[in-house]
Amino acid sequence: MIITSIKEYDKKRSQIYIDGEKAFLLYKGEIRKYKLEVDQELDQITYDVIVREVLSKRAILRAMNLLQKRDYTEYKLREKLKDGGYPKECMEEAIEYVKSYKYLDDQRYASDYVRYYKESRSRKRISMDLAQKGIDKDLIAQVLEEEYAEEDSDVELDQIRHLLIKKHYSPEMEYKDKQKIMAFLYRKGYSTDLIYKAMDME
Repeated sequence: MIITSIKEYDKKRSQIYIDGEKAFLLYKGEIRKYKLEVDQELDQITYDVIVREVLSKRAILRAMNLLQKRDYTEYKLREKLKDGGYPKECMEEAIEYVKSYKYLDDQRYASDYVRYYKESRSRKRISMDLAQKGIDKDLIAQVLEEEYAEEDSDVELDQIRHLLIKKHYSPEMEYKDKQKIMAFLYRKGYSTDLIYKAMDME
């Protein structure tokens, strides 16, 4: 392994490149400590010490700090760690650590999300939101089934009717105006059947 470049990342840290590829970020004091220099060979022992003793511990602390402030999905937490310049093995170790203590749990995250938004968002919209956050589609389907199992089947119909009131909908309005409202509701993830039913256009 050859250190091909050391580029300043910010006032305190520099990006280390090994064999032409981004490897990790280190504080400038750490670069001096491990005597890292451009065009120098980095032996496996030193590399392992940096990754396991320095960066893995730092990644775990970063993950813990992030999760103290707010809940994350595994996908989003991994993105945050990647943005921090951590090597893949450090990210995986941090993810496994917080998962082992249940600080990171996609099923809990999805369940909490559904419970929070199911009174104000369509089931389809919630499903799309969770997918964008990196939740597995099978887990989304499972959580939705569980959370909506005892739900009143008219919950989305009530949401549409509430939105129709906000839009000042009237069955007597011109069809082109109805179409605009229908398009608005469809974009929010409501089915055509429910929209027609709420607008008394069945």
